Amino acid sequence: MDKSITMEEVLSIFKDEMTIMVGGFMGVGTPETLVSAVDQSDVKDITLIANDTAFIETGVGPLVVNKKCKKVITSHIGTNPETGRQMIAGELDVELVPQGTLAERIRAGGSGLGGILTPTGVGTAVEEGKEKIKVDGREYLLEKPLRADVALLKAFKADKAGNLVYHSSARNFNPLMAMAADTVIVEVEHIVEVGEIAPDEVITPGILVDKIIVQGGNH
Repeated sequence: MDKSITMEEVLSIFKDEMTIMVGGFMGVGTPETLVSAVDQSDVKDITLIANDTAFIETGVGPLVVNKKCKKVITSHIGTNPETGRQMIAGELDVELVPQGTLAERIRAGGSGLGGILTPTGVGTAVEEGKEKIKVDGREYLLEKPLRADVALLKAFKADKAGNLVYHSSARNFNPLMAMAADTVIVEVEHIVEVGEIAPDEVITPGILVDKIIVQGGNH
C-alpha cells in the first residue's frame, strides 16, 4: 500500500480548531513543508503541541507569528519573542510544560494511559489546578495524557508502507508523536520501495503512519 499523497490532499485534512502535534526541537526535525502548508492555508484557531515555538521564521514559529494558533502546549518559548508577546497580550493561550513531562504526557497519550505521576513541578506554579497524589510518602502531580487530531512529523527516509528512519538527533519528539495522533502525516527526504529499509533500521513502524509526502514537493 503506497501511502504517498499530494500537498492538495494534505491541505484537505486541516480543519479549524484542530489539535496538531508537530515534531522537532528548535526546528531540527520539524517538517517545514507541512508547517508551511498549514501556515498558507485558511486554517485557524488550532491548538499546537510542540517541544518549543522555535524561531520567528523557522520551525513552527510562523504558525505563532501569523496567528494560526489559539493555544500552544510547549516546554519553551524563549527563542520566539512573538510567542511571549502574544501570551502577555492575552492573544494566545500558552501552557508551559516541563520538557520531560511534555514527552511523557505524549507517550501516555500514545500508550492509552490515564496520565503520569511526576514530582517535577510540585511546589511551583506548575502544580496549579492539578491533582496531587501521594505515593510512599512522596507527592506527585497527575499529568494528563496528550493526543492530537493530526501529527505532522519529519523523517529522513520512508518506504511506501510508511516505515520510518530518522537522521540522528532530528528523531527527537517524532517517534513519540507518531503514536499519539488520530492521523499521522510524515514529511520525508527520501521515499523507497518496501523492502529497501532493513527491519532493524526502522524506528517508527508503518502501521503508525497514515500519509507520506516528500519534502518540498508534490510527489
